[in-house]
Amino acid sequence: MVNLYNKRYYFFILSALIFVAGLIAYFAFGFKLDIQFEGGTVIEMRANKDTFTEENTQSITAQIAELVQNTVNKPAQVQKSTAYDTSASKSESYDVIKISIGSMDTLTNDELSSVKDAVIKELKLDADKAFINEQSVEPFIGKEISQNGVRAVLISFVLIILYVWFRFKVMSGLSAGVFAIIGVLHDLMVMVAVYLVFRLPINESFIAAILTVVGYSMNDTIIIYDRVRENSRLLKKVPLPELVNTSIIQTLNRSINTVVTSLIAITTVFVFAEINGIASMSEFSFPLIIGIAAGCYSSIFIASPLWVMWKESQKKNKVKPAKV
Repeated sequence: MVNLYNKRYYFFILSALIFVAGLIAYFAFGFKLDIQFEGGTVIEMRANKDTFTEENTQSITAQIAELVQNTVNKPAQVQKSTAYDTSASKSESYDVIKISIGSMDTLTNDELSSVKDAVIKELKLDADKAFINEQSVEPFIGKEISQNGVRAVLISFVLIILYVWFRFKVMSGLSAGVFAIIGVLHDLMVMVAVYLVFRLPINESFIAAILTVVGYSMNDTIIIYDRVRENSRLLKKVPLPELVNTSIIQTLNRSINTVVTSLIAITTVFVFAEINGIASMSEFSFPLIIGIAAGCYSSIFIASPLWVMWKESQKKNKVKPAKV
């Protein structure tokens, strides 16, 4: 039987490297915030059928971003997505130009008109059909969303600790609950580190993904804890590190099969969203992929080994002879 517990420091080092990469990216670039948190204006415009091709999409979006900068002197992020016109007898798809202009102040009506007119003129769009939607977001709204998200996570942490404390008394439930939360925090930090390193914008979809991953990560940890509880009654004379390692090995196939099945489904959603330009789906599914993979990893290689190390240190302190 493979002794995963004895190899725990290799996994700790791997996690530490991810965190260090995230810290370096944070101090180098800081967080990249989407429009919901940074504040600003989002403009959506309908492109002509021949505006975008596979070869020119990147150059067109860069061209529009530069045009907006020159028009209102504010930086913009430009994305191409796909929408569907269901008003006709036959549903047809069309390309959408999404212009996100981040700023502490939203665009004035004059600035908004200037941007629309400039894009219509530059790309020769149909002036009657080009404008689809405009949304202005104040920065305090994003701050409120993030604060509420943090509160929701903290409340879930307290409830999880109380549940594990009650359900797994044979494992000294309070410490088991605390280290289960440490495993979840590990997963959330991995998600944040990936976003920092790859300069991905943090938005409300990321917050929703974090709340989802909290529950998913705990599921794997509870499965291992449940097996540890059962084995503690059957293998009373087995040392704790060996007992936990046995429990992890016994649940390993189930954990891996569950996470692989979930990742196949979510990755399919992500690929579908990317191909069809459905930004809302891809922005939610991508952090889920990272978080679910990290959740399986932390339950096996982080939370359980850390709990064993804590229990072993307590045991040593109890048998340590008193100083004369």
